Amino acid sequence: MRAMSPQEANRVPEAARATPYYALFHTALYSGMRRSELLGLQVGNVDLTLGTVHVVRAMHVMPGGKVVFTEPKSAKGRRAVALTPSNAVVLRDHLAKLESEMADLGVAFSDATPVFSWPDGRPMLPDSTTRAWERLVIGLGLKGVRFHDARHTHASFMLSQGVHPKIVQERLGHSTIAVTLDVYSHVAPGLQAAAALAFDKMLHPSAPLATVDTPA
Repeated sequence: MRAMSPQEANRVPEAARATPYYALFHTALYSGMRRSELLGLQVGNVDLTLGTVHVVRAMHVMPGGKVVFTEPKSAKGRRAVALTPSNAVVLRDHLAKLESEMADLGVAFSDATPVFSWPDGRPMLPDSTTRAWERLVIGLGLKGVRFHDARHTHASFMLSQGVHPKIVQERLGHSTIAVTLDVYSHVAPGLQAAAALAFDKMLHPSAPLATVDTPA
């Protein structure tokens, strides 16, 4: 697992802006969804009015190349994910462009259209998506950052900003909060320190926060 820094995370979608994968990579980073869930999204699963994406299926490629779609493995995996405002804008522009490009080719655009697809209606596939990500991050000097690390980065940022782990669990679709806490235990020390400072501040709002000296 390799969570990116905020500076690194900002560079990825910017570098992808001129590629067909911009909206996909942006959504991966800003939603924390799995690759299979992102590629399984259909237009009807995206509610830009409410700023929500509904995860109801995932894409998998079987041996031999057959593409299949399955329901989430657990009840928690079937979920609504609130979009960030910036990601909602990216998805709105992406879908408007996709609809226009498909119309130019005479391809029907409907609620069943894959959100991340080519203008001829073919869905983007897992392997080609991963290869595009790898080319991008290697070009940025971010070796070792996998596509799945966009999900880890999203979760780590949320937890470090004080978002309740239960909310992070719901966004990620983990079966239990214990899974979330186990996977992101590396963030816990920072959360503990922040909680201790917040407690002092609540009981002594006017007092300066004490600092703890560490041995030289």
